[in-house]
Amino acid sequence: MPIQILMPALSPTMTEGNLTKWLKKEGEAVRAGDLIAEIETDKATMEVEAADDGVLGKILVPAGSEGVQVNTPIALLLAEGEDRSALSIAPVPSRPTLPAPVTKTVSAPASTPVPVAAVAPSAVAAPGARLAVSPLARRLAQQAGVDLRSLRGSGPGGRIVKVDVEGRSGAVAPRAVSAPAAFGLPPYVERPNSHIRKIVARRLTEAKRDAPHFYLTIDCDIGSLNEVRRQMNEIEGMKVSVNDFIIRAAALALKQVPAANASWTESAIRVYQSVDISVAVAIPDGLITPILRAAETKSIPAISNEMKGLAERARAGKLKPEEFQGGTFSISNLGMYGIREFAAVINPPQGAILAVGAGEQRAVVRNGQLAVATIMTCTLSVDHRVVDGAVGAEFLVAFKKLIEQPVRLLL
Repeated sequence: MPIQILMPALSPTMTEGNLTKWLKKEGEAVRAGDLIAEIETDKATMEVEAADDGVLGKILVPAGSEGVQVNTPIALLLAEGEDRSALSIAPVPSRPTLPAPVTKTVSAPASTPVPVAAVAPSAVAAPGARLAVSPLARRLAQQAGVDLRSLRGSGPGGRIVKVDVEGRSGAVAPRAVSAPAAFGLPPYVERPNSHIRKIVARRLTEAKRDAPHFYLTIDCDIGSLNEVRRQMNEIEGMKVSVNDFIIRAAALALKQVPAANASWTESAIRVYQSVDISVAVAIPDGLITPILRAAETKSIPAISNEMKGLAERARAGKLKPEEFQGGTFSISNLGMYGIREFAAVINPPQGAILAVGAGEQRAVVRNGQLAVATIMTCTLSVDHRVVDGAVGAEFLVAFKKLIEQPVRLLL
């Protein structure tokens, strides 16, 4: 009996995903550990490994399929000694289909006709029909605001490919849509929400709604830190960032104030014995937080090297599940954009997130005298169910001391 290859659950929140690409063809030999497909999850696009040896006998879910439920069979693998005749006795599930588009009608006053510009499709897909679209074409269509159902595919089997999208959108320009005059809106551009962005939106909405946020802000003098960083970067082969120092300082501060390294459950507060720091990284489809495991045990150069690799894989959509699932505390740094200060939304189920602003020269008072110092403002967003105000304050005091005396971070 052929082995069913199922749609994997690649993150705790994943219930469905998009099968963007097959890396093996029907009839091709597969070894356990071989990469066989690319799956877009609620976090990133990741490559999936085969669990068994065999031959890829039949692809049940074609590349470009969206909304494939977890544990749905996506292919059949012929085991050793089996030939294609075995496929005839294997159960073949129905392929997923996209829901039919919903048309909304907006009523306007009878005395005021409302002209609405519509796109006249050259070849509209039948309602409920599954679209065959290449991953590149789908990405270009999302960027350009092109309705894939308005396109006629010129690829094999009517598949929509790059040239079809480019031909429909000119130079892949976003599709302008005229808004109803009754609403008083100017012409606008619609960019379809990606699977990742929908999940991020849902989770952050839940976090803001369910976690009682409060905020604590502190200013840190990073003059000494900048000098230590400058000296370190003069060493051949060394290139560390201010963010590397921040990660190290946060990790050590959490070891000093372990009650801040915690998360909420209905039955108990979990206080973690290791500091696994999630670091926010911007990607084309939104945001992802790769994790530095046991950050309190790692030196600044080690943090720098690991963070570079994680960020590079995050932007390429190549993170492994264990590299972004979990985490006990988050850091979001917008200082490189010149943002002075901001308050971040907690990354559930964690209990806190540190928002870091830009280091900038400001006037300060020292010993009764005005002086100029490089100040970095940090805001801690806290889930009050997990961390009380005094605990959050203790963490920030410990963090500030470490940042302002960076030699402590080198020990």
